[in-house]
Amino acid sequence: MTNAHGRACQYTADAAIGDARAAEAAAKTGQGRRARLIVVSGPAGSGKTTLAHTLARRIGCPAVCRDEIKEGMVHAAGPDFAAAPGDPLTMRTLPTFFGVLRLLLEAGVTTVAEAAFQDRLWRPNLEPLRELADVRVVQCVAPEAVTRARRARRGAEQPTRRAHADAADVPAVFHRLALDVPSLTVDTAEGYAPTLEEIAVFVDR
Repeated sequence: MTNAHGRACQYTADAAIGDARAAEAAAKTGQGRRARLIVVSGPAGSGKTTLAHTLARRIGCPAVCRDEIKEGMVHAAGPDFAAAPGDPLTMRTLPTFFGVLRLLLEAGVTTVAEAAFQDRLWRPNLEPLRELADVRVVQCVAPEAVTRARRARRGAEQPTRRAHADAADVPAVFHRLALDVPSLTVDTAEGYAPTLEEIAVFVDR
């Protein structure tokens, strides 16, 4: 049984390596295209996490969300964890987030990445990923009254928010990404404008 299991694992690994080499060869010969990295950005409460998951389901790809990575760390850390600006888990979250994105993109996986993505802090980490994927930025916006109400509601309804120092995490001014890539602004106040279908067309072209 052990040997059979071992052989099965080897076949799986060989198949995965073969698929990766085939994808690389296809890209070099023009038979395929590079993966897409769809960056969903915006200030706290702008609806970016909801849009990221909705868009990923529409496209058929994974969504990697910065806050959800930290929430998983906090779950493992236990109930004694206290969130604070610059806490140790926050410091671990950033390299983990970009490590996951790099792993997926190197494997040729189109990926939706969601985080606040303030320009100064996040652009230096996004720039190197342009070597691996075609990047599209989807910038979420909503009126301040809407974002404030959303932050209050999720704080009351989502126990996982204990992972974040929400009050301290909201910057006075939000500096949008300044990547030289195609960008689309989406108003999330009531549904999506442009529509979800229009967003999907934008990220695919």
